Order: sequence, then structure tokens, then C-alpha cells
Amino acid sequence: MQVGVVKEVKKDENRVALTPAGVEAFCDRGHTVQVESGAGEGSGFQDGKYKEAGAEIAGSAEAVWAKSEMVLKVKEPQPDEIRHIREDQIVFTYFHFAASEELTRAIMDTKCVAIAYETITDSSGRLPLLTPMSEVAGRMAIQQGAKYLEKAHGGRGILLGGVPGVPPATVVVLGAGVVGMNATKMAAGLGSLVYVLDVNLERLRYYSDVMPSNVITMMSNKANLRKALADADLVVSSVLIPGGKAPKLITRETLRIMKPGAVIVDVAIDQGGSTETSRPTTHSDPIYTVDGIIHYCVTNMPGAMPMTSTLALTNATIKYALELANKGYSQAIRQHQSIAAGANVVRGSITHQGVAETFGLPYEPVYEVLKD
Repeated sequence: MQVGVVKEVKKDENRVALTPAGVEAFCDRGHTVQVESGAGEGSGFQDGKYKEAGAEIAGSAEAVWAKSEMVLKVKEPQPDEIRHIREDQIVFTYFHFAASEELTRAIMDTKCVAIAYETITDSSGRLPLLTPMSEVAGRMAIQQGAKYLEKAHGGRGILLGGVPGVPPATVVVLGAGVVGMNATKMAAGLGSLVYVLDVNLERLRYYSDVMPSNVITMMSNKANLRKALADADLVVSSVLIPGGKAPKLITRETLRIMKPGAVIVDVAIDQGGSTETSRPTTHSDPIYTVDGIIHYCVTNMPGAMPMTSTLALTNATIKYALELANKGYSQAIRQHQSIAAGANVVRGSITHQGVAETFGLPYEPVYEVLKD
């Protein structure tokens, strides 16, 4: 198969979808890889390394899109990229369709095969291609939250871990998944008092077993949420519905019970955000304030740590990308339930139920689409 890797064009995005080691893995299996010149520079991978691994270096993104049967990316295709996508072409990337009906309809119109990293599901029900970036984002959430709690940024001027004789900050983590776990580890390690809310009692029991004594678990309900938010200096929201829009847990009204200068890091912003007042921001303009509460809603948080993020991401994606290249999308989807779960839009049809329900659009099971 002819595989292509393009340079990411989304603002402040420095990751790349394939490392030189990944190129070598494709070439060893008889595939051809074309990499746009400069695609890996932001992550520390120069064109020469890709060439040594067996890739052809293309002078433009247009050349890669035109020649490739499968294009590997990191972020959802931008408008200038969508016009290059053609029918039956595999596009393997993070799509987060539920956050944008415009993107969903545009990809449907191309009649391509959109396989979304974020809904690939393994036999245990985990999301293996979302996990590495969730690990990065969870850890970054505390790092960024600590920065914007500084008075210079409008924050409360409170140190997460406190000092002897001065109590630490209170951190509230909404969601006990991968993001929540990593955020909790970081915050607890710095000495913060951490409250973790989730609706899954078994997950909370696990936290209670493995986390230190400065981590307190709470069942997620409206009463507990209000209590936790009233005490919070930093809130990390990480609630995820795979393929669907994030639930709005924090309303505009709720902001009024929070302390002025508190910070919300909405990691769920890629799926629309879980705060009513959330809107996407960028690394160059990451925060804004509503009712005295600082909002950090960067949609590609791991893009700020591209070397770590690229290596972590490609460690996870390469297995599935090789299956698609070795077998073609139709056979790979039929043989691997995990890849079938990643098929969000195929040849003009929405094949992920969560995406269809988000926008009230028709849903067609992927196996039915492949019968045509």
C-alpha cells in the first residue's frame, strides 16, 4: 500500500503521525511511504532520518494526498486538507467528530474511509489510541493549572503543594479514567488535596486502594459536585463518552459558587467540553475568564509536548496502521472488531452510533456499508 504522512497544519500542532522507526516497519512489509518535507521537524525528526528509514520525501502536502491510499495524521483534517481527500482513501487520525457537525458532513461528502484513533477499542473495552495522549493531557493539566493559578495570570496566587504552615491547594478531578488518573497522580505528588469524582464506584474503590491519603474519592452527583467546586482552586474535567459529545457537568450558574481566580482545565474540549462556558482555545492564546474563573480549553494539549507525544502516540497506532496497510480497510474492519469500532465515517455513511446520535443523522453499521 502507498502510505502518506503530511505535516500538521492545525495551529500550534507540532506532532507527526509516524516516526522514522514506523516508516521502517512499513517498508519492511513491502509498503511505500511518502512523507511531506518538514513533517517531523516539530517532533525532532528530520527529513534525512525518514529517508534513511526508506521514505520518499515529498515537496508538498498535495503530492502526498494525491498519491497515498492511506494518509496518517494526528489532528482532524482542516478545510484546506479536506479538499484533497478522495473517495475510498483511508484517513487514519484523531477526528473527534462529535465536536463538529461541519467536519462530519465534510468528511461524509468526500466518501473516504475515516478511521478515528479515539474510538479504536480493544478486547477489554479500552481505548488504546486515546490512552497515550490522555496520559500526556492528564499530566499536563496539572502543570498548566499550576501555572495559571499564579497571580500574574489572574489566578488565586496559590501554590499547589503549599509550604510548611500553609495548607495546599484543593484540586478537583472530574472523571476517574486515564486523564483523571494521571492528573490525580501529578496533583497528589505535588502535595495537593485532591478530590476525585466519578459515577463508577468500582473505579473509585480502585483509586482508594492505590492513591495516597491526600486523595479523596466522591461519588459524582449534583450535590457532591457543588460541594467540591465550592472548595476547588483547580478543576480538571476529563469526562469522556467515546465518540459522543462530552456532558456539560459545570453550568454557568455553577461558576458563581467557585472561588474567584480558580482555574478550570477542560481536557474534554476535544469532544465539545464539559463546562457550559468552555470554548476551544490554542497554545498561543490558551485562557480566558468567565465570571472570575480562568478557563484553559486547548484542543490539542499534547501538541505542546510533541517529542514525548509523538513517540507515545506512534507506539500505540503503528499496530493498527500496519493492519490497515497489510489487509486493506475492508478486510481489516471485518477481521478486527477494534478497527471496526474506529470506523466513524465510511464511504459517505456515519458508521459510529455516537456520532450519528450527536447530530441526529442516519447511522449505518459499518458491516452493512461494506456489503455494497
